[in-house]
Amino acid sequence: MYRFNYHRPTSLEEAEQRLDAGEDALFLAGGQTLIPTLNLRLASPSDLIDLAGIDGLSGIDVADEMVRVGAMTRHAEVAASADVQASLPVLADLAGQIGDAQVRNRGTLGGSVANSDPAADYPAAVVALDATVHTTRRTIPGAEFFLSLFETALQPGEIITAVEFRVPKRAAYQKFPNPASRYAVVGVLVAEFDDGVRVGITGAAACAYRSDDLETALNASLAPDAVDAVDIDYDRFNSDLHASAEYRANLVRVMARRAVEALLREG
Repeated sequence: MYRFNYHRPTSLEEAEQRLDAGEDALFLAGGQTLIPTLNLRLASPSDLIDLAGIDGLSGIDVADEMVRVGAMTRHAEVAASADVQASLPVLADLAGQIGDAQVRNRGTLGGSVANSDPAADYPAAVVALDATVHTTRRTIPGAEFFLSLFETALQPGEIITAVEFRVPKRAAYQKFPNPASRYAVVGVLVAEFDDGVRVGITGAAACAYRSDDLETALNASLAPDAVDAVDIDYDRFNSDLHASAEYRANLVRVMARRAVEALLREG
């Protein structure tokens, strides 16, 4: 690990000032990606700005068919929240599937979303649950947030403060996890709203995305069999030692079918 200056600001304004003052500064949230990156010497920031000391960036609020989760809220807090379990159980279930206990107790919602790891779980919820990403400068629709591999709509210096999720009538998330990391080789979240079905997919492509084809099929018939007829285009899917692009396409179909089955069991 290279040398760097460590800062723990107590306000968003101070965090932004520290970033501007640093030659090559980075924000630190839960550190579940950044710390291993530093250990492997794949990054050498001049300054690390720890957001953990800033009040108001964590916590969960439920109101008006929305669930708002602060950016520094830990995965374990989301999974264990009685409010989330009652109002948006799919989000609690998803959070409980992230990594292992150590990761869930350190990793944060904002850090995961800002990183846009192609195999992260939360991005599927951001796009499928019609979320709004709140930052220090603006609000960003979840469907417009993820741009590519580790690339988001965030501007330099912009900090996520919270993510607000719409509460669907019912929803389910299913994933095929990597047995070592528990990252999603493919994960699919299916959510039924009054205005239609939304499908968010993670793990398959460079970043999380909505599947127009699956949504069209499921809006016509919200049944597991409807998934079978959908031709999954895998031209831009990831292909690596864990799974080929073609295999990921099959996993999308299988996980989508399982998610629909789980959703229907909710009644």
